[in-house]
Amino acid sequence: MIRAYQLFIQWFCIISASGLLLACASESTTDLELYVEGVKSQQKTNIEPLPEFEPYESFSYQATDLRDPFTEPTFSQPRAATMQASGSGITPDFDRPTEPLEEFTLDSLRMVGTLEQYDETWALINDTDGTIHRVQPGNFAGQNYGKIFRITEYKVELTEIVPDGIGGWVERQASIAISE
Repeated sequence: MIRAYQLFIQWFCIISASGLLLACASESTTDLELYVEGVKSQQKTNIEPLPEFEPYESFSYQATDLRDPFTEPTFSQPRAATMQASGSGITPDFDRPTEPLEEFTLDSLRMVGTLEQYDETWALINDTDGTIHRVQPGNFAGQNYGKIFRITEYKVELTEIVPDGIGGWVERQASIAISE
């Protein structure tokens, strides 16, 4: 008997829910039909056609008979003659032992302070490895044979010896400023 009662309740709920759904449904869809007709009757805008692109023309670069721009040019004169032509007489000392700061570029070195004792001044230079070096006038730094000639409170001044482009050497002033 309990089973029959449960079955009756289930069927009653299903029929009641169906009746409620049918009662809520309206057959009047005229407002929707009017909206669809209004949208369809609106004037359509013209869409501009896609721009025409010119076809890509490939270019084959044939420079096998020209000099590679990444190699040193060969001159008609021998290198020794070119060195004499520059005539500056400035050359780096290739026979001296290199110092630790010469393996770094000047822009990678940072001056972090100075020390003074007995009228001697040293500069403290920090390299990219984090090592702090103590230098004074006469020491070398940088990859262009830079010789330190003056140390002030705010910078280390050097004279570098750089190639002049025609086989000789020229001197150039540079400095390492203190970093804050």
